[in-house]
Amino acid sequence: MSWIRASEEVLQYTNSHIEYVIDEYIHNERNRKILKRRLIDGICYEPLAEEFDMSVSQIKRIVYKGEKTILHLL
Repeated sequence: MSWIRASEEVLQYTNSHIEYVIDEYIHNERNRKILKRRLIDGICYEPLAEEFDMSVSQIKRIVYKGEKTILHLL
């Protein structure tokens, strides 16, 4: 499954459902915040990297791994 396809699959669910799954199954608080900002608020990678004082590639890895985890639960 490609990165773009995973993002598109997540977007077919309601924000409240995505938020519930993130809260229940993503245990790292920082990663939960990043995933919510990206998947629910729609914030791009560069602003997220600045907000969380991380590199863009780190943010992308967290989002990719988080999407992979929650797609199995949605």
